[in-house]
Amino acid sequence: MMTVLTERAPAKVNLTLRVIGRRADGYHELDSLVAFTGTGDWLRLIPGAGLSLVVDGPTAPQAGDGEDNLVLRATRALQARHHGLKTGAFQLTKLLPVAAGIGGGSSDAAAALRLLARVNGIAPDNPVLQDAARATGSDVPVCLHPRARRMSGAGERIGPALDLPPLFAVLINPRVAVSTADIFKTLALPKGETISGVAHTPVRAGLSRGELASLLADTGNDLEDPALRHAPIIAEVLSLLRAAACCRLARMSGSGATVFGLFDSREDASRAARMMHHHRPAWWIKPVVLR
Repeated sequence: MMTVLTERAPAKVNLTLRVIGRRADGYHELDSLVAFTGTGDWLRLIPGAGLSLVVDGPTAPQAGDGEDNLVLRATRALQARHHGLKTGAFQLTKLLPVAAGIGGGSSDAAAALRLLARVNGIAPDNPVLQDAARATGSDVPVCLHPRARRMSGAGERIGPALDLPPLFAVLINPRVAVSTADIFKTLALPKGETISGVAHTPVRAGLSRGELASLLADTGNDLEDPALRHAPIIAEVLSLLRAAACCRLARMSGSGATVFGLFDSREDASRAARMMHHHRPAWWIKPVVLR
């Protein structure tokens, strides 16, 4: 009987994102509080002799199935670090928008590493997985064990999992792809520069809902303004969400163009999502719970 292993690749949302500076190696120093949703892509693996990848789903054409796909890049990275790695046939079902600031490709790569760990008997806390994740992409390490936590540096420093209260949210992407590289280029930070006066509000486990709301209000997303210059439609999404009944906060995630709005209850978020879908049926709109 054929063995099929399955992993969900949940969307990642940057609740906050501060740009601290730019290192001599060209990478930007970031500090971000991230959370994960109940919606995402699905990755399946049929263990076997040959490595392959098939991509289906509504956003498959944008994701591609070639060697640049992060699922294959993560597999190659782990192969280089674990002798005799067993692989197989991957099937990726793409449901998340691509180049959207919610870590879709990175989460796919992390799901591939989790599947390969299961097949090869690699413990989830084995450092080889984090090493392969770092080699694959900046957001892959934080997606490897998808729980709310703080990430910093160029994504290589991952804090402990945080027990945050559930956040009821709506995610909206106006079907516009945004290049992360272009957004960072717009910042125009010279190599070696540190931005003075930039600090991330301290984050600790067990924050109450009120404390978390205060933290989020005090700490924004420094990539939002440059992203608005590349994709002005983000301003429309933010405006519509901020005008929605019971929306407590609306902010862009990552480098855009996905925007999230936070609500007091699941019902409020679902109601806002229905209203948004009625007015903008072509947009990608999902009510979610962030944890």
